[in-house]
Amino acid sequence: MSVKRLLCCMSSMDVGGAETFLMKQYRQLDKEKYQLDFCVNVEKRCAYDDEIEAMGGRFFRIPPKTRKPVESLASLKKIVKENGYDTVYCSSASAGVALELLAAKAGGAKRLIHRSSNSDTEGGTIGKLINSILGLLSRVVPNVKLAPSVLAAEFCFGKGCVEKGKAHILNNGVDTNIFSYSDELRSKTRNALGLNDEFTLIHIGRFTNVKNHSFLIDVFEEVVKTHPNSKLLLAGTGNLEEEIKQKVHEKELDDKVIFLGVRSDVSALLSAADALVFPSLYEGMPNTVIESQAMSLKCVISDKITKESKITELVEFLPLGNAKQWAQKILPLAEGYERKNMAEHFKKIRYDAQSTLEDFIKYCFGE
Repeated sequence: MSVKRLLCCMSSMDVGGAETFLMKQYRQLDKEKYQLDFCVNVEKRCAYDDEIEAMGGRFFRIPPKTRKPVESLASLKKIVKENGYDTVYCSSASAGVALELLAAKAGGAKRLIHRSSNSDTEGGTIGKLINSILGLLSRVVPNVKLAPSVLAAEFCFGKGCVEKGKAHILNNGVDTNIFSYSDELRSKTRNALGLNDEFTLIHIGRFTNVKNHSFLIDVFEEVVKTHPNSKLLLAGTGNLEEEIKQKVHEKELDDKVIFLGVRSDVSALLSAADALVFPSLYEGMPNTVIESQAMSLKCVISDKITKESKITELVEFLPLGNAKQWAQKILPLAEGYERKNMAEHFKKIRYDAQSTLEDFIKYCFGE
């Protein structure tokens, strides 16, 4: 039996929500039946490249369509045609994905998949205008429409698209063998991080505007005023990292904020923390919030994030803007709470890795 290959069009395969979702599926796939190849817009090597190639995945590198649109789309068409790809997958909140799928269709692809990865898009006024103009194409061109939440689906594919069966929810499933809380893992990780009895908050995500790190630092400053024995773990990297480091320094919080960079031990970090603080300006369905709940970690998150991310009672939504209000909700968690194994609950609601993989194969490979 020949291997079915899916061409995934991504900006890059660096660490991020949409990229991590794909890697979760790829690691579980039977490589003798299914393979993922990647068409990316960067020449540099990224976080997942080595792992992808080790699993048998191939890379095609083309210019970004924002810089060289004609060359980019022509290159994609050629790749699809010369390699005989029947299915092409694009993951983005941008309606510009429709142009890539049109190029793939011109190259011979029949199954055109758009997975909406967010409930809004960055890019300022011009970016939003382009998204608005191309929005109609997003509803017409892809013949398989996927999203991690109804909010993310409706942003790209229109109101009521899930209810009408025009788009499908594909959950950000979690491997509960990895994301499973234990006191032993917590103790080991806290020791490695040099944490003793500090009340420890955590945020995991790129240093970009949407993640709202500046407000997060304001919140943490308020927490420290009442509970000086506190720490904040920041995992991730990004173009605003230095700016946030400067703000931490100006607020004299250097000894209380730990910048961890990109980490592969997310489950261990979540076990070490006492609460996730996640004040994003918007999110489609954040992996980190789902993974935190799998680790039985309390989450205080922005009410701009889809309500579907609350799959347990561990999540509390708050409006943005008032750092003191956030601190008041967070501080009671310093008293501690029971943490337990969430595996059975996640399986029951189909948020486990196996259930997501089954749906991924069904929607992306048609099986």
